[in-house]
Parts: sequence; structure tokens; C-alpha cells
Amino acid sequence: MKMAVIGAGKWGKALYHAYSQNNDVVIHSRTPRAIEHFVSLDEALDREYLVMAIPAQFVRTWMEEHFEDRGQKVLVATKGIETSTGAFLNDIYSQFLPQERLAYISGPTFAAEVQQSLPAALIISSANLELAQVFADHLPSYIKGYIDDDVVGAEVSGAYKNVIAIASGVCDGLGLGNNARAALISRGLVEMARFGKTFGARTETFLSLGGAGDLFLTASSKLSRNYRVGLGLAEGRSMKDILESLGEVAEGVPTARALHKIAEEKKIYLPIAQEVYAMIEEGKDPRKSVHDLLG
Repeated sequence: MKMAVIGAGKWGKALYHAYSQNNDVVIHSRTPRAIEHFVSLDEALDREYLVMAIPAQFVRTWMEEHFEDRGQKVLVATKGIETSTGAFLNDIYSQFLPQERLAYISGPTFAAEVQQSLPAALIISSANLELAQVFADHLPSYIKGYIDDDVVGAEVSGAYKNVIAIASGVCDGLGLGNNARAALISRGLVEMARFGKTFGARTETFLSLGGAGDLFLTASSKLSRNYRVGLGLAEGRSMKDILESLGEVAEGVPTARALHKIAEEKKIYLPIAQEVYAMIEEGKDPRKSVHDLLG
């Protein structure tokens, strides 16, 4: 398979490493990187298969300014909801490409471990199951690929779990114990599923690798950027300081803003997401937020 990865953040480089095991893969990003097989945008867009690892809040602008439809099949590798509009990534990408040429990757995977070739499992979701199978079949032997057609469920799970991870980091940062974290994550899973059902997602998707699997991983490890955001909030640090110290995108922050907007518009009960929003945007005391959730 001739493939290009667009986006050279940690996840983009991890997927480049993974797919390079058995395929002819190049990589491109806005900023030139000292990476083997780094190519120009024109060379990348000429590949039949693309992996898009562009942060969610920049996708629309990047597609408008740089994308050229040359018949490529695209695997969307980032997760999030556009803050300004509340649009899911499949809504954005489908404005530029037909659904049958789009697939979405989800599942419990930390970029650092994928780059170390450690065992993992992923789900490729697409309205076109044949395309999903192609992307799954070309994963390396250390990654087990599954396929399904619940794109909305995959999108909601992948975005929402980052917000729950922030809340979980707050819980651990305050030293509230394993019981409290387990209660929070369990309730987070229910909240995710309730939100997804509003948009037509299937309940079973939230019990899959892309739902519960990704949530449990992201909400319980310091390898998770969003979990570390929660730890920082629990320490009383400012959002500016937390995000600067991360040095990379924590999608749970803009996603919390998007969920707040959607919840207000559609009157959806999202208690955990709303508390995360209150801590991020309104400076609410993390102890008060956790007390309101678990008290």
C-alpha cells in the first residue's frame, strides 16, 4: 500500500511507524521535520491512501487551504469536536470527500507504546466496510485491527473520553482514591453513551475498544495528556501554564467547550463534561467540582 501520513505530532509519527512496517509510507507536516521519508505536501497528496493526523480544531482550515481531492482514501486519526460549530470530524471531512472514501481510527492506544511496537488493538470505522478492512489489514502484526460501521459512535467515544480523562486526573490529583476514580469513569461511560445516542450512535459501540477500552486507558495514566491536564487543575495551576507545560494539544480542553455548547443548545444532561468546562473556563475550584459530582 502506498500511503502518506499528514501530521507529524506524536500520534502521526506513531502511525507512520506502525504502517511503515509493511507498506510504502511517507510523512508530511506543516513544519518540516527531520524524519525519514518526509516529503512535500504535493507528494503526500499524490498517495492513494492518506492518514490524517491533524488536530481537530485545525481540520476545517487545513482542508480548505491545502487539500486537493485526487481520489484518495482517507483514514482520520484525530479525535475531537469543532468548538466553533459543534461539528464532529466526520461532518467536516464529508464536506470535502464522499463517505465511502473516509474511515476513522479509534481504540486504546498511547502513541509512545505504538512507536515501541508494543501489542495493541484498534477499531477502524467507516460507512464503507471494505475500505475499513483495507486499513485494518495493513496494520503491523503487533496491532489487531477490527472494523465496524458506527462512525458516529467512534467519533463521540474518541472525543468524549478526553473530557472524562481530565475529570479523572482531577480526582487523582486531589488524592480521592481508586474508588472515586472508578465511580467517575463508570459514570463517564454512561454519560458518553447517553450523549452518543442523541446523535444516533449504537450503545454497544461504547462498550467496545473504541469506547470503554479507550476511556479506561486515557482516564488512568500519566501518558494521557488530558489526564495530566486534570492533575494540573488539581494542583491549582492556570490553564495557560498547564497547556504550555504540555507542549502539545490536549483535545479534551476544546472538546469540553464544544460539549458545553451542544448541551446548552440541545438540553442534554452532561454533568461531568459541564464540571470540566466550569473548571477550565470559569475557574471553578476542582474540589467543589468533584464534590458536586460525587457528593
